[in-house]
Amino acid sequence: MDSPFLSFFVIYSLQLWWVVNGRKFSDHHITPIRLDLYRSCDNLIEDVKALVDRHPDVFTMETMKAVDNDYSAAISVITYNNPKRGLDEKLKSRILISFGQHGRELITSEVALHLLSVISKEKMLPNMDLSSLDKTLENLVIKVVPMENLNGRRLVEAGDPCERRNGRAVDLNRNWSVDWGKKEQDFDPYEENPGTAPFSEPETQIMRKLSTSFNPHIWVNVHSGMEAMFMPYDHRNATPDGSAFNAMKSILEDLNHHHCGGRCLVGSGGGSVGYLAHGTSTDYIYDALKVPMAFTFEIYGDLEAPSRDCFRMFNPINLATFNRVLNDWSAAFISLFERGPLLLDGTSDWVPIDSYKELVGRKEVKGMDMIDLGMQEIRTYFRLFLLSSVLLMFMFCSRISKSKCIPSLSSIHL
Repeated sequence: MDSPFLSFFVIYSLQLWWVVNGRKFSDHHITPIRLDLYRSCDNLIEDVKALVDRHPDVFTMETMKAVDNDYSAAISVITYNNPKRGLDEKLKSRILISFGQHGRELITSEVALHLLSVISKEKMLPNMDLSSLDKTLENLVIKVVPMENLNGRRLVEAGDPCERRNGRAVDLNRNWSVDWGKKEQDFDPYEENPGTAPFSEPETQIMRKLSTSFNPHIWVNVHSGMEAMFMPYDHRNATPDGSAFNAMKSILEDLNHHHCGGRCLVGSGGGSVGYLAHGTSTDYIYDALKVPMAFTFEIYGDLEAPSRDCFRMFNPINLATFNRVLNDWSAAFISLFERGPLLLDGTSDWVPIDSYKELVGRKEVKGMDMIDLGMQEIRTYFRLFLLSSVLLMFMFCSRISKSKCIPSLSSIHL
């Protein structure tokens, strides 16, 4: 076989392999991070801190930390609260928003900074009414986590643009306790590693402590990869019942119409996205903490990007789209701030957790966590106990009489 023919054969075979695998031969190009659009993680946190320092009358910033063995995490939390309005803080609606849970979703943290800039009035949205914004904000306490997964973000900036997990390869949005560890047929152990146990990761420990102590009325977990607005549940194809469903559906449809151009998927995560996700933060915060409104927003996605071109897939790569996403989703949050509290009265199943909050930081909280984490196991053991009891009774009775005292297995609900 001569050399030219061999070269042709190799090239043709490679092209055929790429076609069979659903890709074009030219798709090997990986879009680099646009440093002219996106801040580094350190610069973004510095810019957030500078913004807070310029507005100490309404903003505060704290850094929450946690350590597990030799792995540590730190999460910055920004609180907006205007005490000058004279309104009792207990009467204000509390909103908690987390950005940057997955390292590769850089655009989410940029939206966080832009939203804070709008709240501070350093930046203006198109057609924004300042008096209306003031009236909305005076009734709220808002906590914003600009970058939940700082360690994972560092890995992305170090050259792994597809990394979504934290610094020790755990998906933080699979590490919460509701339905933790369950694996679907399409489970990807690389992408969806749930960790060694619920809340095994310092990041999720911090977020659980924050959400429990703050006790929000509204929670939003912000991601990218598509355009969607989800309510619970992620781990099953179902939505909340009754008034809670109606309130959440109403506000999501309104936001989709006014700020997403009708493009966003609206519904439950498990029923809309095409797969079930177990151990997510939104399901925990809705199911375990009983937060009345819990959402997951997916704010951008390039569905035509090659599978390995993760920066392009999850983040806008041109200035016009970048600015549109910042403005559209910041406006969507302002609308949520306006409408969400008005609909809270319709979510009658909200239960305050003040008694649980008092345990935060003390050893007793571990007992509360074990109740939450082990309910499914307790039910399983109880059912096994019932079955064992029936079988033992059956064996005992069969020795006494073959015709008497035999219980009906069908009467026991397993």
